[in-house]
Amino acid sequence: MVSYKELGLANTREMFAKAIKGGYAVPAYNFNNLEQLQAIIQACVETKSPVILQVSKGARDYANINLLRNMAKGASEYAKELGCEIPIALHLDHGDSFETCKDCIDNGFSSVMIDGSHHSYEENIALTRKVVEYAHAYDVTVEGELGVLAGIEDEVSAEHSTYTRPSEVIDFVSKTGVDSLAISIGTSHGANKFKPEQCTRNAEGILIPPPLRFDILEEIEKKLPGFPIVLHGSSSVPQQYVKMINQYGGKLKDSVGIPEEQLRKASKSAVCKINIDSDGRLAMTATIRKILSEKPGEFDPRKYLGPARDALKEMYKEKNINVLGSAGNA
Repeated sequence: MVSYKELGLANTREMFAKAIKGGYAVPAYNFNNLEQLQAIIQACVETKSPVILQVSKGARDYANINLLRNMAKGASEYAKELGCEIPIALHLDHGDSFETCKDCIDNGFSSVMIDGSHHSYEENIALTRKVVEYAHAYDVTVEGELGVLAGIEDEVSAEHSTYTRPSEVIDFVSKTGVDSLAISIGTSHGANKFKPEQCTRNAEGILIPPPLRFDILEEIEKKLPGFPIVLHGSSSVPQQYVKMINQYGGKLKDSVGIPEEQLRKASKSAVCKINIDSDGRLAMTATIRKILSEKPGEFDPRKYLGPARDALKEMYKEKNINVLGSAGNA
């Protein structure tokens, strides 16, 4: 058993309380490797932002849980070295079973998500409650989910979304004891969040997705005043990276994300954690494709992964400052 406190990490309880009071959202950035982690920590130190390091089930399989745990410990020390001791949480994204959540808690994660949204309502409550009881014994915070997000990201896949029912949230939170609640109001996983027929086109021909269901969010806020709300699937899918990928040999079709102004509006509400994964993949892939296309003789990974890391850092800094509003709140 390794406690996250030994690793210099924090759980999300105080992070979320400050975010709700301050009208911003804590960034939850997914990572799988060293360069992604460096970019996240550099960006958040330079903008003085708290951060949640997210690990998906796919990342656990790819990078090994022991390596990830020690990378997070290193991230805490790295932030201090860079000159700012920012709050850092290590979070399991979309845990699919009690066993997976327990393994993460036992290996130094300070926060876990148990996603029982694909089960029946009663089964979701029972599974979530079981995880909460174990996690709280070690002061680990738990995120639950009501509603289903469409899209594909890692091993999370759903063809259709189901909006969160405000009528269920009080019952779910009281019966499970979760510390935060992920809801479905129109965001979705992956880079292809909407089909073209669901969107309109602006004067430049850019696809504009349907707006988020802020009416549902407002109703949930009324029923759970001051309770931490989470948005998954919130990448904005920057079109400059989509174009760059396609320019240098990629084939991304109809990639549409959540408009950043809608995310900024959400972050001023009870939404205190916003998950971003696909944007990071796009920024890194675009940069790597460009370098390898322009320098086909390059074979030193540092020569293309380094610039990809730098592009990722700059994008995350911009999000902390202008989208999530978390800059200056460490």
